[in-house]
Amino acid sequence: MNYQQQAIAGMNPVELVVALYDGMVRFLYRAIAGIEAGNVRERRLAVKKTLDILMHLQSRLKMEVGGSSAKALSEFYAAIFALCIEGSRLASAERLREAIGCIRAVREAWQLAAKDPEVARLLARERARQAVRVPTPPPSIPNSGEARTSWTA
Repeated sequence: MNYQQQAIAGMNPVELVVALYDGMVRFLYRAIAGIEAGNVRERRLAVKKTLDILMHLQSRLKMEVGGSSAKALSEFYAAIFALCIEGSRLASAERLREAIGCIRAVREAWQLAAKDPEVARLLARERARQAVRVPTPPPSIPNSGEARTSWTA
């Protein structure tokens, strides 16, 4: 395990979100460099990696738990996604810089949350709750060829 993998393994979920935001900013700067160098491939690859992070973040939102905050983040991710697509399509460094500014603003809120002792207590409580939960074993598989279980991943 290299240093970067060890650092990531020691992060709590909020710190991981901050790291993903940092990754988006880094990739968008790479896309801007691609635009300025006239390197279409570099621009597209960097924007694709940013979009991959956005889709990951979007897929991890739990609307039933997060309520209006999750909805706001979903809308934020959709807006950043649109800015990135437009910035890439138009080869517009300005659009990508706009996305970077928005990402940095929201990143700061995540950074503050990562340092909040109350958030740390909530995360520790959630980790302990999940560690205690033991999945129920699946029932025997019926002969019909379909696998049925009472739990999901």
